[in-house]
Amino acid sequence: MTEEELQIHKHFLQEAINLARENVATGRGGPFGAIVVQDGEIIARATNEVLKDQDPTMHAEVNAIRQACKKLGHFELKNCVIYSSCEPCPMCLGAIYWARPKALFFAADRHCAARHGFDDNFIYEQITTTPSERKILTVHLAIPDEELPFVVWDEEENRTQY
Repeated sequence: MTEEELQIHKHFLQEAINLARENVATGRGGPFGAIVVQDGEIIARATNEVLKDQDPTMHAEVNAIRQACKKLGHFELKNCVIYSSCEPCPMCLGAIYWARPKALFFAADRHCAARHGFDDNFIYEQITTTPSERKILTVHLAIPDEELPFVVWDEEENRTQY
């Protein structure tokens, strides 16, 4: 990475940090901000709005992905870069992978977030635990039609693969 590229990435990370800092004063949610950039232009800006909407999925990265996809009219962000004020939590990381951007840059890491009360370590641990051993009761009930939605999907000629 050239020095010029590094400076550009730092600039966009600072934008995400500024959003996160400003969000604290609003009371809408935690100190998190994210932006999506395409061809050097910010196409989406978002903050954590968990408290505003009383919705635990309203994280900055997810909100930014939703905005960017709506703006682009597509569910993938293949030519985009996501900048986050903090290392994405497991949910956001999953959403980022589904959105398929070309890169992700973040500022503070998960250990920094944990020091300030945002500790996602238990989720990382639960992901690797077998369903029967998870803290939240997680049960696979095998029923005859469990595969039916996938069979119908496979037979659909006009489906959009993703």
